[in-house]
Amino acid sequence: MPRDFDAELEERLLRYTAIDSQSDENSPSQPSTAIQLDMQTLLVRELQEIGAEDVTLTDYGAVLATIPGTVPGPTVGFLAHVDTAPQFNATGVKPRVIRGYNGGAITYPDAPELQLTPEDNPYLAEKQGHDIITASGTTLLGADDKAGVAIIMTAARQMLADPDMKRGPVRIAFTPDEEIGRGVDERLPKDLGADFAYTFDGQRVGEIEYETFSADGGYVEIEGVSIHPGLATGKLVNALHLAAKIIDMLPQATMTPETTGDREGFWMVTDLNGSAAHASLRFILRDFEREGLAAKGEMLKQVCAAVQATEPRARITCEIRKQYRNMRYWLEEDMTPVDLARDAVKDLGLEPVSVPIRGGTDGSRLTEMGVPCPNLFTGMQNIHGPLEWISVQDMALAAQLCLKLTQRAAQTESPESA
Repeated sequence: MPRDFDAELEERLLRYTAIDSQSDENSPSQPSTAIQLDMQTLLVRELQEIGAEDVTLTDYGAVLATIPGTVPGPTVGFLAHVDTAPQFNATGVKPRVIRGYNGGAITYPDAPELQLTPEDNPYLAEKQGHDIITASGTTLLGADDKAGVAIIMTAARQMLADPDMKRGPVRIAFTPDEEIGRGVDERLPKDLGADFAYTFDGQRVGEIEYETFSADGGYVEIEGVSIHPGLATGKLVNALHLAAKIIDMLPQATMTPETTGDREGFWMVTDLNGSAAHASLRFILRDFEREGLAAKGEMLKQVCAAVQATEPRARITCEIRKQYRNMRYWLEEDMTPVDLARDAVKDLGLEPVSVPIRGGTDGSRLTEMGVPCPNLFTGMQNIHGPLEWISVQDMALAAQLCLKLTQRAAQTESPESA
């Protein structure tokens, strides 16, 4: 690995995270926000500058590129998403580097009340001496998943700079809108053209994830009866009150994100908007098994029906929309990509670890659509909030993993020669 490998990763992440590229679930456009194209346009230019081939910005907002192979082998894809989560402020990100982390509490210049401590973050305690990147306290960092972008770009530059490296062809994809479940357009699997792929969108070093939540979205609309409050006796039907009833009737002690863990699924209300006349509720429903996910959708429908029955003058509709499914259903039929990743992790002197993701990735949809796509670590921690952080040295291990994987894959038989 070249001497400046860490420096390149750091420089890329600082540059990428300073760009606002937040997605928006309420936008019907593709990508959902025009600002994501600021990132994509930059990546097109950088890919061209390092000598990648077939660099394309698709009309659905994905950037695609090719790193030519030096030996025959299967085509491997590497993916990361450029959008940042809409759950927390991502405008005006000011990334900063804490060099040679000393093991103590990390404070934030723009939010003095915040502290990132090893007591609350045991993984941080393992990173003494590392260079830690955080934001300034009022925004998320955006290492999810700009760390993945930086890792793939750095590894791609290294591949192109080393024509003696024995590797098969590599396809790169940077997608928009992953955070809102719209990162994989139906055209992407064909356009990617990979036999199998990997997302760099995981967390702790060594993790290889091939099991995710299955996910649906719940969309509830409530039409109340609006009237001046002074004339409301016996007439007003407050849509917000009915929304509160729906939330209150759902099980909260045992089935919300904050009360579940491991392989337990959950429901979560993510948005409540409206007025006394009309209210909208948005839910995410999660479970590792299809049956459990279906049961949560049915539960939400039944609660809405029960609240509707208490107030026939209102109109309550509930729609369940499919988002993604557990990639395990398909990967367990052929674990070759997972086994390759495990071997590559061992090549780095690390212990591979596989844990279920209490979330999803673009790989969930890609795998379901025919491109097996496990998820690999980047090092990012505390994502989607102001305490997000990442170690530069963890990112360097992920970039090395990317290179090892291309070499490992070149040793396997390509589909054309099988």
